[in-house]
Amino acid sequence: MARLHVGCAMWTHKAWPGRFLPPSLPAKERLRAYAGWCNAVEGNTTFYATPARATVAAWAQQTDAAFRFVVKVPKVVTHERRFNAVETEMRAFLDALEPLGDRAVLWTQLPGSFGPADVDALGRFLRRLPAGLRRAVEVRHPGFFTDAASTSLLEGALAAADAEWVPFDTTVFFRRPPVSEAEQDAWAKKPRLPRRTRALTDRPIVRYLGRDSAEETASGWQPWLEVVAGWLREGRSPTVFVHTPDNDDAPALARRFHDEVRALVPGLDALPEPEPVEPATLF
Repeated sequence: MARLHVGCAMWTHKAWPGRFLPPSLPAKERLRAYAGWCNAVEGNTTFYATPARATVAAWAQQTDAAFRFVVKVPKVVTHERRFNAVETEMRAFLDALEPLGDRAVLWTQLPGSFGPADVDALGRFLRRLPAGLRRAVEVRHPGFFTDAASTSLLEGALAAADAEWVPFDTTVFFRRPPVSEAEQDAWAKKPRLPRRTRALTDRPIVRYLGRDSAEETASGWQPWLEVVAGWLREGRSPTVFVHTPDNDDAPALARRFHDEVRALVPGLDALPEPEPVEPATLF
């Protein structure tokens, strides 16, 4: 049965304790609390270092079988060596992820310098991954979005490996200049690329960046509601990550997105109800 997964860029954030997570919750229990709000999360920390297998096993224990981890391939593989001589690093990474089983999606995020001329290297890397491992790729070179031949070249390489193309939709964010420190930081760092809404597999993944304003964020995702509802009607199970520059309200916004899609697809399963967050006490 088709299912919609929604989530955030992380499972803990400085603005969340006392709102979405219980105050003073130990770090090892925060993922369990977050999983009451969302049923997916981006694994961005793995970009910087491969976690210990025991750490990943703890992630698995804190979430149920329906929870989805979209886990970023380490930068030494994608950015530093660009898939060259990375066998040792990938074996260690895949071994660490094994406790997640089929809950994990391997997310290969590539730098803006990785262009159409590099697609063959990407294709070889994807085809060497273990059979059955879900794989998804995010590219940032403008040519993949503006040149039809380059688009077709990448889609062919992804299709040959049963890999999804992950769009990072920043079009709403870049409609007007930043108005906060968090927006200024995102303005300098995030890619400016056209919106892409074509799915290649039965599990499309979307990363959407709104604004610090919750209402502006929700207004901006309106085009995605029908796209995602259409995927669900086709039997696909999409995952949508809601980002804002400060991410202060991200869990609530992710749930709101799920609710708005569910209004279009009434048979869609509801998200779990989060546990009430008790206010902090003095004693």
